Amino acid sequence: MTQALVITGPTASGKSALAYALADRFNLEVITVDSAQVYTDMDIGTAKPDAAQQALVPHHLLDIRAPTEPYTTFDFCQDARRAIADVWARGRLPVLVGGTMLYLKALRDGIANLPQANPAVRLEILQAAEANGWPWLHDELKRIDPEAALRIKPTDRQRLQRALEVERLTGRTLTALQAQGQVGLGASLTEVAIMPESRASLHRQIETRFDEMLNQGLVAEVEHLREKFALHEALPAMKAVGYRQVWQYLEDDLGFDEMRQKGIIATRQLAKRQFTWLRSFETVKKISTPSLDALLKIDAVANILIKA
Repeated sequence: MTQALVITGPTASGKSALAYALADRFNLEVITVDSAQVYTDMDIGTAKPDAAQQALVPHHLLDIRAPTEPYTTFDFCQDARRAIADVWARGRLPVLVGGTMLYLKALRDGIANLPQANPAVRLEILQAAEANGWPWLHDELKRIDPEAALRIKPTDRQRLQRALEVERLTGRTLTALQAQGQVGLGASLTEVAIMPESRASLHRQIETRFDEMLNQGLVAEVEHLREKFALHEALPAMKAVGYRQVWQYLEDDLGFDEMRQKGIIATRQLAKRQFTWLRSFETVKKISTPSLDALLKIDAVANILIKA
């Protein structure tokens, strides 16, 4: 069976550094598991691999969408399945690297086969939201799919829009389609998570990295995005950690120091959510630091690396 290695963990824990250390010794390709790195021109704030890193090892699922375009969990699963099969067929080991936990869960456990996004239907829903408000649309979801309405908050515009879109495209509710069946991966995953023992140390790393992003030109990057694309703050790309806070700064809703502080806090909150996800992943192997030696001591990892 096709096999793949997963390297995950909270933000700023050293996932990419560990993957590159592994690439120095083994024949592998990286498949990115990051809901923000899929977007073009979003480089600094997503900590996207630079040209030298991409030259070191082939990467997949970077820069495959404009920031104005939707990219769903189902899209990721389809793209990742194809990439895993292609890499394995070339005699290389697919290594999935990233911290978008919903993507990893869906890839491992399967995901409902839902219709692709439809721009015309999405526009209808957005126009209805502008005319009546998102709570009104949530009431509509309560009427047609009460179970989904319990799971999706009125403030979660992306998921609310998707649930309504699915019903309008198929005539069936999101809940019914999700219960119908799951699309499997067709590959065996060996999952390893970097789980730092010291939260204080991780918080310092998060603060240092956010300051580095600001010094590298994160504000100018968001300014460029606003000039190049027809963006608005409700887009998933602009809701990404860091980008949301810089957007608010550029709109004069935040001062620079407040933007920086809120960006750091939001990144810490992201790391906390990632820890929560990882504690629920029963099969994941845990290491405390991005150590290649620690990774190679895991028997399941050593077994698949023999083929790499």
